[in-house]
Amino acid sequence: MSILKTASIALLLINFCTAIQTDAQTKTGIHLLRTDKIYSDAGWDYLLADHAQQKLYVSHGTQVNILNEKTGDSLGVITNTPGVHGILILHDLKKGYTTNGKAGDLTVFDISTNAVIKKIKAGENPDAIFYDDFSKKIYVCNGRSLDMSVIDPATDKVIATIPLGGKPETAVSNGKGKIFVNIEDKNDVLSIDAKTLKVLQRFKLEGGEEPSGLAIDRLTSRLFVGCGNKVLIVLDAQTGKKISTLPIGDGCDGVAFDPSLKLAYSSNGDGTLTVIKEISANQFKVIENIKTFLGARTIALDYTTHHIFLPTSDFKSTEFEGKKAIRIPGTFRVLEYGQ
Repeated sequence: MSILKTASIALLLINFCTAIQTDAQTKTGIHLLRTDKIYSDAGWDYLLADHAQQKLYVSHGTQVNILNEKTGDSLGVITNTPGVHGILILHDLKKGYTTNGKAGDLTVFDISTNAVIKKIKAGENPDAIFYDDFSKKIYVCNGRSLDMSVIDPATDKVIATIPLGGKPETAVSNGKGKIFVNIEDKNDVLSIDAKTLKVLQRFKLEGGEEPSGLAIDRLTSRLFVGCGNKVLIVLDAQTGKKISTLPIGDGCDGVAFDPSLKLAYSSNGDGTLTVIKEISANQFKVIENIKTFLGARTIALDYTTHHIFLPTSDFKSTEFEGKKAIRIPGTFRVLEYGQ
């Protein structure tokens, strides 16, 4: 064999090994760490990872199950939350909140004892809930009355109702006086003034349908909007300009953003977790589609451990047929993913 040919083969091997190494580096290393079973049967929606308390709050039919985040052991149950969707914890006030869709109210509970403190009447079918650290108020998306309830946690009273003109799914804040909420049936994202509680702008989602999951990078002012037509759209939160459209799995119902790792996650009902890297404020790339389990469509992120939690159960069909898919009793569980 000639020296030239040997050198050429060596160069090819180096390039091949470099390609393999580069490809390996694009993988996140995220994999299933643990499965925690919850021994009751009902539907579910959101869950919340509370690192400060080492607790995982899981909505489940008419109750919220509380697990030890480290071990998966049961720590208690908050009952009488019919059609529960969202969970919120306010450590300073030592209170928690659940949105009870079928009852049209919120449950306020003591986070130390899990004892119910009171109920707050909201709009019709209260769903997602979050706390805005700028206005110091709680915002609740009411799916059926097409509005948003604003609650003062100091008094636990509704101080305003914001009409939205469509079905709100999820809301986030930029921490500087603006609230953003995606409107599922209008394919919009609304910008709301946290001082006046008025709608400022309506961003149309070109190419996006049925937006559900929503997250924000406050540093770059980018919104991550997970849509029902298998795309995630990145918007400039200031102007509403579309920055990028990225492919994700089918049946997205949750999006999370890790500001430390600069990673956005889309949890998809088809049994995938799409991982998107924020390379810069204007450049984004899908780096992996991690295989999860059918129905794992909502997500909670622990921002300290960077672990991801996904609830699901087994289904009678091998294909996820939306939120009304028939569950197999006794199979509900929470999946924990991480590196």
